[in-house]
Amino acid sequence: MHAWPAIYPRVRMNYQLIPKEVRPIAERVEAHQRISEADALALYRANDLNALGMIANVARERKNGNYATYIHNRYINYSNICILSCQFCAFAAKKRDEHAFEYATDEIVSAVNDALPLGITEVHMVGGLHPTLKKEWYLDLLHRLRALDPELHIKAFTAIEVRHLAQRIFRMPIRETLETLREAGLGSITGGGAEIFDPIVRDQICRGKETAAEWLDVHRTWHAMGGRSTCTMLYGHIETFAQRVDHLRQLRELQDETGGFTGFVPFAFEPAQSHGILANIKRASAFEQLRNLAVSRIYLDSIDHLTAYWVSLGLPLAQVSLSYGVDDLHGTILEEKIFHMAGATTPQQQTVAALEHAIREAGRVPVQRDSYYRHLNGAKRSSRPNERELVCA
Repeated sequence: MHAWPAIYPRVRMNYQLIPKEVRPIAERVEAHQRISEADALALYRANDLNALGMIANVARERKNGNYATYIHNRYINYSNICILSCQFCAFAAKKRDEHAFEYATDEIVSAVNDALPLGITEVHMVGGLHPTLKKEWYLDLLHRLRALDPELHIKAFTAIEVRHLAQRIFRMPIRETLETLREAGLGSITGGGAEIFDPIVRDQICRGKETAAEWLDVHRTWHAMGGRSTCTMLYGHIETFAQRVDHLRQLRELQDETGGFTGFVPFAFEPAQSHGILANIKRASAFEQLRNLAVSRIYLDSIDHLTAYWVSLGLPLAQVSLSYGVDDLHGTILEEKIFHMAGATTPQQQTVAALEHAIREAGRVPVQRDSYYRHLNGAKRSSRPNERELVCA
């Protein structure tokens, strides 16, 4: 039986405020016991949001106390040109499309260099599966970014990008490709592209993309190399609660195996630019987004951190989520294209002051973190994780 690690003092629940149907689950969580997939499904079907928040808050504070973190980072979407045509994606384009874009290496390096005086500690970089960029382009970009500041953490590429690079560009095995990228400056890989793992759902929203097993295998390989990564879930479209639970199950099982995930970042589907089977989907409500965050925190007991991606939620709802299991508000971003091209109307960046203010208003203690969710507290940044520190990250 899996037990919750108790890093911070035990937090108790008021069972009078928890409905009878979920009280046994709450008791298991308070007793440091792992909940089952059936329990998670029952929580998804529960409509008492405050009770879910209470249970999730126990799990949150057990791992992270009253702290809430953020990272000072710069987003780079280097190109949206992509060989795939995922049904849910409003970001990808073909070269001939009017909204297609591709930044030159000099432009990317200049944008990151301009952000360094602002105090960023991370550049977060993803793009489409570009059909013509060469191996040398990717490696030169990583080398040049690392040369700007060896302390700058380069978090880049989704699992599907790594597979694309390995199979079509580098023409090397996954592990060798990852080793080559790391030697050039890659610090960690991103969690994007997971969507929903269920094959029936993937066939309808991202046909042709990697399978769940292939996504998991890239992260498993990276973790075996000592690397860390985040993990994600795209929800609020055609998936069922059971399919969400199955997605979380597979993430938890890989985390049990490798311990390589630093945090979980769920995203609500942006339907504004959708078409076909997704044309009439309504955006997930605030209630549903908070419920999903709370259930994720309660179920994913082996993943230490839960991030509310304010670009998707909006900062006010992300602030509220700090009472529903969330302990991290992601980053300052500085620029984001994927969700905004899909119709998101949130700002494209937040200041450190805005994030810290939101955290304090929620009654939490704001702390800047690094790419491994370690508290910085003004300490010198490190581009490589310290395993002893990561145990309590």
